[in-house]
Amino acid sequence: MVARLIDEDPEAAYAYSKVALRLASRVAAVREAGGFAAYANQKYSEALAEFRAARRMTGGVDLWPVMADCERGLGRPEKALDMAGAPEVHKLDKAGQVEMRLVAAGARRDMDQLDAAIVTLQSPELASNSVQPWTARLRYAYADALLAAGREGEAREWFAKAAEADKDGSTDASDRLAEMDGVEFVDAFDESEAEAEAEAEAQAEDDAVSQDAPAQAVEVAEDFEADSDDDNDAKDDHKD
Repeated sequence: MVARLIDEDPEAAYAYSKVALRLASRVAAVREAGGFAAYANQKYSEALAEFRAARRMTGGVDLWPVMADCERGLGRPEKALDMAGAPEVHKLDKAGQVEMRLVAAGARRDMDQLDAAIVTLQSPELASNSVQPWTARLRYAYADALLAAGREGEAREWFAKAAEADKDGSTDASDRLAEMDGVEFVDAFDESEAEAEAEAEAQAEDDAVSQDAPAQAVEVAEDFEADSDDDNDAKDDHKD
């Protein structure tokens, strides 16, 4: 349930994780799930504690990047950078190393070291033309760092590359690219609502006219009869 809900309803996922932790706190997978649920709800101190517990149980290093990101969330970017240079990073697989690079670049940005963040993201994985699960996020982070540094031309190029690699919509690279190009999107749903509202108002006006029509017809008929009576009176006076 945590895995099923964590993206669309992180609060519910967190509630399930708390129940699981009460029932099986000595299971590493439960501690890991609890950590991710807390992380998704920005409860970084709690998430870090659960990740550390899971790591002690398994002895693995897979959680090292997300643990470092928790340090960032707790306002300790220096600690995250220390973890980025730790021996554990060399034990990570390629995806984990890229994730660690993203966290380190984020820590540099937290410390207003924009140029260092850009350099941190420059890597063979960024330069590669092959598309991997991490490619879109890596290119997006690089584009965002370039934009923050005022290098708009390069940022636009990398947002375009990120959008090209982002097949599952994991980033908003396309929106960022359109924003830079001055493109404005119209919400078709809002437009349909406006049209429906206009049609409803027009129908209401038609109904009002239809309801007033009999009364208006009576008034016109009365006016016509009055005019006719006046004309007849005038003719009688003329004869006289």
